[in-house]
Amino acid sequence: MTFLENLGLVFQGSLLDLWYGFINFVPGLILAIILFIVGWVVGSVLGRAIAQGITALKIDSLFESAGAEEIMTRMGVKLSIGKFFGIIVKWFIIIVFLMASLQIVGLTQVNDFLRTAVLLYLPKVIIAAIVLVIATMIAEAMQKLVVASSKAAHISSANMLGTITRYAIWGFAFIIALSELGIATAFMQILFTGLIAALAIALGLSFGLGGKEAAARAIDNISKEVSGK
Repeated sequence: MTFLENLGLVFQGSLLDLWYGFINFVPGLILAIILFIVGWVVGSVLGRAIAQGITALKIDSLFESAGAEEIMTRMGVKLSIGKFFGIIVKWFIIIVFLMASLQIVGLTQVNDFLRTAVLLYLPKVIIAAIVLVIATMIAEAMQKLVVASSKAAHISSANMLGTITRYAIWGFAFIIALSELGIATAFMQILFTGLIAALAIALGLSFGLGGKEAAARAIDNISKEVSGK
């Protein structure tokens, strides 16, 4: 057998191995594509259903009444809670089906990256979003409570106190959300400590100065009563 014949046999064997490998790979590839398409459809349907369900619960209206939408609009962000959670659910399902598809075709490294970088981080995003939603509800309720209590006590700055309460709750919730996402955690802790210290000093000065004036008035009244006797 000549050298050319040996070379031909080797080349033929390589082509046959490549062809058989391709034939064995195609069914898995087709199954992976079908599975990914199914995941895309399921994710889109469920994401749309979640978005419509949250919109039906009037949570977006709650954000509007709390003033959150106005702030986000000034920042150039169009806020829609329903669409936000709908998109998260949609892509979560799509990524899960994509990982299953990649597992079928043997792309385990890409699978590991998606599991680490996306699926393990996504719950933190959901928790941060839930914290902001709950904080908005609490902020609105506390603002109304503070305003009503202040007006009942005949405090002229009732609306200002309510606004301060609302923004304080939003600020704390924002810091908690960023900490949950792992964004500038050390800076957020310093900022949170600074806000607590500033609030404590402000309250201390307010009550201290107010108590000083009240004490002066009380002493003056007692002096007048004693002098009258």
